Amino acid sequence: MATNIPPHNIGEVIDATLYLIDEPDATTTDLMKIVRGPDFPTAGLIIGKEGIRDAYRTGRGSIKMRARTSIETLPNGKNRIVVTELPYQVNKARLIEKIADLVRDKTIEGITDLRDESDREGMRIAIDLRRDVTPQIILNQLFKHTQMQDSFGVNMLALVNGNPQILTLKEILQHYIRHQEEIITRRTRYDLTKAKARAHILEGLTTAVKNLDVIIKIVRQSPSANDAKSMLSKLFNFSDAQAQAILELRLQKLTGLERDKLDEEYQSVRVAIKTFEEILGDEQRILQLIKDELLAVKAKFNDERRTEIVGEELAAFEAEDLINDDDIVVTLTHGGYVKRIDLDAYRKQKRGGVGVTGMGTKEEDFVEQILITTTHHTILFFTNKGKVFHLKAYQIAESGRAAKGVHISNLLMIEPGEKITALIKVRDFDPTRYLFMATRKGIVKKTQLSEFSSMMKRGLVAIKLDRDDELIGVKFTEGERYIILGTAQGMSIAFAEEEVRSMGRTARGVRGIRLKKGDHVIGMDKLRKGAEILTVSAEGIGKRTPVEEYRPQGRGGRGLVNMKVTEKTGEVVAIKVVTPDQELLLITTEGFVIRTSVDDIRTIGRNTQGVILMKTKDDDRVSALATVTLKND
Repeated sequence: MATNIPPHNIGEVIDATLYLIDEPDATTTDLMKIVRGPDFPTAGLIIGKEGIRDAYRTGRGSIKMRARTSIETLPNGKNRIVVTELPYQVNKARLIEKIADLVRDKTIEGITDLRDESDREGMRIAIDLRRDVTPQIILNQLFKHTQMQDSFGVNMLALVNGNPQILTLKEILQHYIRHQEEIITRRTRYDLTKAKARAHILEGLTTAVKNLDVIIKIVRQSPSANDAKSMLSKLFNFSDAQAQAILELRLQKLTGLERDKLDEEYQSVRVAIKTFEEILGDEQRILQLIKDELLAVKAKFNDERRTEIVGEELAAFEAEDLINDDDIVVTLTHGGYVKRIDLDAYRKQKRGGVGVTGMGTKEEDFVEQILITTTHHTILFFTNKGKVFHLKAYQIAESGRAAKGVHISNLLMIEPGEKITALIKVRDFDPTRYLFMATRKGIVKKTQLSEFSSMMKRGLVAIKLDRDDELIGVKFTEGERYIILGTAQGMSIAFAEEEVRSMGRTARGVRGIRLKKGDHVIGMDKLRKGAEILTVSAEGIGKRTPVEEYRPQGRGGRGLVNMKVTEKTGEVVAIKVVTPDQELLLITTEGFVIRTSVDDIRTIGRNTQGVILMKTKDDDRVSALATVTLKND
């Protein structure tokens, strides 16, 4: 397991620790007023506080860092970008090499010279520009394409009593205080033991000095050291350690001055013993010692902050700020073409209609995925290989109903042969929510949504798949719902989500349903009280069935009959939990779309075929469905 905790200003951390000692009920928010954020040795800028808040409140967050730059106007009218501070862990030589590569490849045009002017006074990179270019545009391009703007992925994982835990800011400081308490307690016990041992020796020496003539006589008359020790112990009740110390006593210790020093040392040791015992018996004394030692460290090592925290307004404008939050439909074809279109483009129809053209597709291409969302949602694209990518909905090109759209490979870094099998819309990455996944072979898995908050362009692993398996569905859950799985041959199983423990992104998962030979899972949804199960087949046959007919079973069973599959119905292509007030979009392989009310679909039992929802042509079949739910999470 990896940990990645950024460096901090020692003065801020010590002040926060002192505050937490005095105010044990202080919140992470209170502590964040003292610890403003990481303080990197290379200085630079931190853009915004959102990543800092996430890191301190949850233990994980992404902190946006940026180089400190300035723009100088030269006497000849040209401009120069000067870089004086870099983001943490950015190598200067590699950065300069990267900028040179971008200029050579014409990714950035307008740079005429690039020099490293660093010396003993500090770091300085000079970037000379053509007279006809705008410096701020070149600077923004450098921020976009190089590590002049980078991020630090905070993962505050630490071993707590031997177990790895992700800790908040307050938890880290609490564990540090407890650790210091243990150190001081063990140190004081050790010092107390040593002081008592020394006091014991001094007591023996003091007694010996008072009876010096007798001691000398015994030593002179004893044939050996052991005999002398035995006689001293017998006569004065000395311990073995005291007797040995008396025998090792040097003659100079017998002078009056040295005897006074023995008495002074003995009294000093007695005082120390009393102090140590008082410390061990009073927790407040231990805490005061921690505070005193921290203040001493601060006085010796504290310095000013190096990294400046600036507002998000200094970062580039987000396109989202200029786009209305409109309801849209996102569709993805079997061939990988994606587009978005206003939801109003699909007029509502009665069930059994032919539908309107939803997309012009190439021969042998058809729509597989359809998602109702808004332009401000983030869309997570899950692939059949168990990876996940993300885009803002507005980043998908808007098209007309009959337009083909753009190929997904132009937007995401997917590999050849990889295809999108699930689309999920996200407003925020709430750590109390989960993503529940299901595969074609009936494997299920639950992972915290926050695991996907730090996304990379090349994607993340969402689930570890067996060689012959694929990811077919992903849903939001709250951790306490019931899940239903449906198969192509008309079987289904419902089970409590709590039967599946939360796992990390790269985990494989557990068995959700035991499949018959030749069958596979085609859909997954979460149950809710008062809802119904909508089942749709390839030939446009569908039905609503009350949720109560799907009694919960143990995870991993064979399940119950969901739909009677015949040649007339074709295989089941979709299963979804609906309510009568919802609307439904059905889309076919030829690109036809029908929008109808769920209330128009007949409610019948599980072991039945259903009614015609959509008339399909001879070579056409239903490929996907989506329920219309506006502006929600």
